[in-house]
Amino acid sequence: MIKLTGMNHKEFIINSDNIEKIEEIPETVITLMNGNKYLVEETADEVIDKIILFKKRIYNSNYR
Repeated sequence: MIKLTGMNHKEFIINSDNIEKIEEIPETVITLMNGNKYLVEETADEVIDKIILFKKRIYNSNYR
């Protein structure tokens, strides 16, 4: 799960495993596998960085 900021400046949490694609047009649009779309303030690179950090946290906690 990653925390993102909607265009209304409110934070929400999304399951990164359900992301199908990320586009910048120029806003960042996240499309989930179920077809839902979310406009966020973060850039595509920032979203990817958040996903990587989240995955690292999960994998590191499994090996303790």
